[in-house]
Amino acid sequence: MKTLISIAVAFMCFSTLNAQTNDVGFNSTSNLKMETDYGSDNSEISDILSFEGMDYMKINFTGKGLKGKSYHLTVKEIWNGKVVLDTTVLNSKTLGIKQFETLTDSMLKMRVISKKTSDNKLKLTFKFPRFSVTKTYDATASNDYSLRNLADESKLEINYNEKFYFLAYILPYEREDGSKSWCEVGTSGDSVEKWGEKFGIEHYLIFEMKFE
Repeated sequence: MKTLISIAVAFMCFSTLNAQTNDVGFNSTSNLKMETDYGSDNSEISDILSFEGMDYMKINFTGKGLKGKSYHLTVKEIWNGKVVLDTTVLNSKTLGIKQFETLTDSMLKMRVISKKTSDNKLKLTFKFPRFSVTKTYDATASNDYSLRNLADESKLEINYNEKFYFLAYILPYEREDGSKSWCEVGTSGDSVEKWGEKFGIEHYLIFEMKFE
């Protein structure tokens, strides 16, 4: 029952976010915009995602300045309040396929699928129109991980030519009364590398993005 309650709380927070953040991540100076759709409009697919403990996002970056730029996605693995690894997930310049090195349009579309596996790994697939990248990362034994669009949830600015916080794969903040909150973590602003100390979170992933 405790697990079911945790899932329900996470879903309520997730649903509220979905209703409020279709257009967040816009920078009026750079005209770079991000739109995010969470989950699926198909009720049967939503049931399957929920049953399998999977997160699913459709994310579109748009802006005239995107054309001709490459994109670089990195991840920081944070354990007990310390960054233990900072690695590249994807760098379009080093894919080895010339046509994918830079964007040919003013839009970048991606879908992100994630889940906690039975062998205590966090598995994420980043799907682009013509290719995909799948990565796995060590995790705790907890099944309370939730993938968040940090830029959306904390209303952080996104810019051309500057690395910005993008996604976060987090454990919840556990209150003294036993309740859990993912929103309290995800909406706490840009001091993301201090979440371990502030919320007592043992482990989480922070993904950063840069167009250059």
